Amino acid sequence: MSTHAESWHAALHRLQRAGVPHALATQVTSAGSTPREPGARMVITADAVFDTLGGGTFEWQTIEAARQRLAAGEPGMSLEAFSLGGRSGQCCGGFVNVLLEVFPGSPVTLALFGAGHVGREIVRLAEPLGWQILWHDSRDDAFPAWADEIPRLECRRTPDPAAAVAGLPAGSHALVMTHDHAEDRALMDALLRRDDTASLGLIGSKSKWASFRSRLSDAGHDAESLARVRCPIGMSTGGTGGDKSPYAIALATLAELLPLTASTDRPDQRGLDPAVLRDLF
Repeated sequence: MSTHAESWHAALHRLQRAGVPHALATQVTSAGSTPREPGARMVITADAVFDTLGGGTFEWQTIEAARQRLAAGEPGMSLEAFSLGGRSGQCCGGFVNVLLEVFPGSPVTLALFGAGHVGREIVRLAEPLGWQILWHDSRDDAFPAWADEIPRLECRRTPDPAAAVAGLPAGSHALVMTHDHAEDRALMDALLRRDDTASLGLIGSKSKWASFRSRLSDAGHDAESLARVRCPIGMSTGGTGGDKSPYAIALATLAELLPLTASTDRPDQRGLDPAVLRDLF
């Protein structure tokens, strides 16, 4: 177990913004002799712990319970009860209730290639969705200053399309909309060579896709693979109704993408029965 000096609240803020799976453990009640007082908190990830509930076996049991929930991708709240002299075998002999809140991280990863006008609108519109966004561009100084304020957003300067695609996690949804058609085509070629992307979208016209499809076919991609690509993006929702502004294109693109992400969403969050919470106080 790796324990870090970072406080629980600093770690919680950082992990929430990054979309990293984590759990918050809060001591909500205590009776008798206990290592810490109600209100003590600790943040737990798969390989690190921030702050402490006082140490000892009961803390180790809390960490193990959190990591089992994290490994299973089980979000929501649960109540862990510890008789320190019984369940935890500690000599202080008190009784502790710990509220365990599990945040499994972002349910969807969007790999967005291109920091132009449409890409910027997509990032702004997608912020409330809770997705992890990996934003790529090959140019220097392509990303706006406000990108630093967007949670769960990672900006990547990636001049090599193949390397950029190789660095994506499995199950990513990819949107390609760079400033250069040759770069778009190289990215599509690399993305199609992976068989673990959740969806593929390419900005452009029907004539652009006809040209790309021919070139990609010559590169060895079969009809079944090419059929996975949505181009023009946003058209399955009725398009933009003639509005070609970046905002309208971004809105139609996300409307098309939302149902495609449903299969990668986490299970419904498991809440703690309100009656249990009432009984604690």
